Amino acid sequence: MQSSPNGEQNLQTIDRFIFSGGLVLLIVIVGTILIAPQWSAAAIDTSYVFISTRLGVLYVIAAILTLGFLLYIAISPYGELVLGSVAEPEYGQASWISMLFCAGIGASLIYWGATEWTFYYIAPPFGIEPESDAALLMANSYGMFHWGPIGWAFYCLPAVGLCLSYHVFKIPALRLSSACSEVLGRQQELWPGRLIDLLFIVGTIGTCATGLGFGTSVVSSAINKLTGIEDGIVLQIGVVFIATGLIAFSVFRGLNEGIRRLSTLNAFLALILIVYIFVFGPTLFILEAGVTSLGTVAGNFVRMLSWTDPLQRADFVESWTVFYWAWWLAMGPFIGMFICKISRGRTLRELIVGVLGWGSLGCALFFMVLGGYAQYLEVQNIYPVVAQANEVSPSSAFISIVSLLPLGSVMVLLVAVIGLVFVATTYDSAAYTLAAGATRSLGEGEHPARWHRVFWAFALGTLPLSLLFVGGLRELQTASLLASLPLLFVYGILGVSIWRMLRRTRVT
Repeated sequence: MQSSPNGEQNLQTIDRFIFSGGLVLLIVIVGTILIAPQWSAAAIDTSYVFISTRLGVLYVIAAILTLGFLLYIAISPYGELVLGSVAEPEYGQASWISMLFCAGIGASLIYWGATEWTFYYIAPPFGIEPESDAALLMANSYGMFHWGPIGWAFYCLPAVGLCLSYHVFKIPALRLSSACSEVLGRQQELWPGRLIDLLFIVGTIGTCATGLGFGTSVVSSAINKLTGIEDGIVLQIGVVFIATGLIAFSVFRGLNEGIRRLSTLNAFLALILIVYIFVFGPTLFILEAGVTSLGTVAGNFVRMLSWTDPLQRADFVESWTVFYWAWWLAMGPFIGMFICKISRGRTLRELIVGVLGWGSLGCALFFMVLGGYAQYLEVQNIYPVVAQANEVSPSSAFISIVSLLPLGSVMVLLVAVIGLVFVATTYDSAAYTLAAGATRSLGEGEHPARWHRVFWAFALGTLPLSLLFVGGLRELQTASLLASLPLLFVYGILGVSIWRMLRRTRVT
């Protein structure tokens, strides 16, 4: 093993197959999109329809099994298992929550938090009449559901597997194939293991393209509102370059000096935004609508979880639920890898309850405040949020309603900063884990080489730029869907491997 005195790996530890394979795939995909944009857009649309309609039920089944398995582990004696041989957790509770939350949601949460309900309002599930009171009550609730325990469970399953292999069984490699070692056996170092690690790279890059695209849209809409600069491809390219530079700087500084501090800062800024809107917005309406939405989710959780629309009355499940489960699932290995790296010293129960609980509560808070404020403006005919979100863009609608607050320009500037830092705090984590996944050996106190982390930070910016070039929302959604499909089967292998690792542990 070759490492520097500060625990960073050098060139000799790079897994050349994973590094080269991921890079070649990225070049081929981006090159095809730029050379043949019309063909690429048509292929993307066809792929989205096929996967979401023909294979969508597999994602619903995976969601049910994943959540159930994790809850069983948490309440069983296995929940007492300590991750690593340390006296106390490596990071304090506040830092740990900030890092896992900011890594897990990014700017996509503020992109959707205020306006996702508008799409459900005009095309609701369960045969509810569009644009009715019932549709309005269900709309924000479904946003909380899509950003709730199921999504965070898709993050948590890889985290559990990686924590067991890395912290408990001391396999000195932070790779998805290591978490599947109980099933792969000797094949872990041969082509099955190599393929799983390559799929991790592909899944991370694909989902990062989606999140970076959403985050870029929020920041560019804010800049347009403040300066009047046209919110077009040129501005969005500029935002991606700025975000990529910030990501590179953060991962260059490392986990403690870069990622931890940036995550803590962003959690604080986001809390300021939420509190400000709650206090200076329609406080009573936000509170009442939020409590109602939480109750609706609780009362309809099983129905929402198992809804597949077998009669095909609408495309709600395919357009939204399947997309979200695919997005969370494809992001799961990289978020899980990052959570593993920051969770040494915690028990499995703390890990599972913390990820599912704090992640879901944080997202619910955003939907309660941002979504409640937006709904108030719509129902009181103060601002046409539904029309703006559906006819222009969700980010444009969000920035417009923020500008209506007292000190609106200041708040729009704050949103721009939060959006930019949210992008950085999610994708500096992605760059770190991509580098870790393409490193042959990585002990508990070691980190991927700095140049390796910075390389993936810049590489992450290329795919969202190309997808923004050929289209919009559908293209970004399809990137996640395509990246998640092979990982859907890897999750099955991962679940079996976790069970076998747990059976090998001794828990009193």
